[in-house]
Amino acid sequence: MSSRRRRRHARSPAAAPLDDDDLLSEILLRLPPQPSSLPRASLVCKRWRCLVSDPGFVRRFRIRHRHNPPLLGFFNRYKGRPFVPTLDAPNRVPAERFSLPSDKDHDDSTTLGCRHGLVLVYLPRSFQVLVWDPVTGDQHHIAVPREFEKNLINGAVLRADGDAQHFKVVLAVADGDDVQHTRALACVYSSKTGLWGNLISTPLPYQDSGCNLQTMVYSRDAVLVGNCLYWKLAGNLIGILKFDLERQSLAVIRVPVDLLGEGNSFTVMRAEGGGLGFLFVPYSDCNAQLWKRNIDCDGIASWVLARTIELDKLLSVGWPYMMLGFAEQNNVMFYWTVNGVLMVELESLKFKKLFETMTLSYYHPFESVYSGGTCVGDGRDGAELLVDA
Repeated sequence: MSSRRRRRHARSPAAAPLDDDDLLSEILLRLPPQPSSLPRASLVCKRWRCLVSDPGFVRRFRIRHRHNPPLLGFFNRYKGRPFVPTLDAPNRVPAERFSLPSDKDHDDSTTLGCRHGLVLVYLPRSFQVLVWDPVTGDQHHIAVPREFEKNLINGAVLRADGDAQHFKVVLAVADGDDVQHTRALACVYSSKTGLWGNLISTPLPYQDSGCNLQTMVYSRDAVLVGNCLYWKLAGNLIGILKFDLERQSLAVIRVPVDLLGEGNSFTVMRAEGGGLGFLFVPYSDCNAQLWKRNIDCDGIASWVLARTIELDKLLSVGWPYMMLGFAEQNNVMFYWTVNGVLMVELESLKFKKLFETMTLSYYHPFESVYSGGTCVGDGRDGAELLVDA
């Protein structure tokens, strides 16, 4: 036997794993979760296309990458919820792919937040919340508990680890007759039972701040840290509202800096390295302060200033700055400046200018796994995503 034939014979078993559909599926599951990954794989051959188009494979692919999904874009809180993509080609998702059908109940609707590939929308006309999966198109309309109907509602949607079918909705409001007598309310809906749980409440302390506005759960996304959701409190009391999903309890967390100055900006976020944090930008000097909440061995909590970012040097593209949204899984902030909307990666401090606008709104970042036509089994080959998006 010649040496060439011996080398060919020695290499042949190495191709065997690719002949096994189960092993090949495990390999393809490890492709990066970018929108173009599965469409590209589907172009290799008919067999690969059949594997990555299978609904079971797609569900496993989404679950596997749910903790590191790409930031596909964001939904505007108002104005009909238009989707604005943020990725470059070939991963850029066309805006029209993520749009809700026109409905009169949606005319004055408000987006409350996005998480785990789901969007939560409040429909005040019908006193419902809508849980919408833009990738699959699934919609679930849920009646709001009567205790929440006359309040400024905020909320969050989330899925449990490894569960692509079921979800939970948490609504949170500040309720009271005047500035000095206010409480926070929360309630949890489970899609497994189709029911709302018990009403949970805690008093909101009165703060003699000179502000006569009643404390409210601010209209920004909740931040998920561990088993707890956190919202910004604004009005008479500026702080953080904590909801513990496991203990089903509410608590108020004070912040260590004076946030009451006009023009100051304050956003709850995950801290660097994990845990609860917030980003504070005083109008006076535009130095962004990243604060982190530490818990010692005795369970005593304290705030520490983790890092300061000189935004005027980093973002030399116009002043003033205003935070428009925070993508918790990608650690990305959206800012508005007089020169346009910027997307800033807090870890690397890299930024990208998205577009110019003089209209201020709030952006709900949409972090999810999406893979073009192959993701929903609609028969398309993802060519539009790969070439034209």
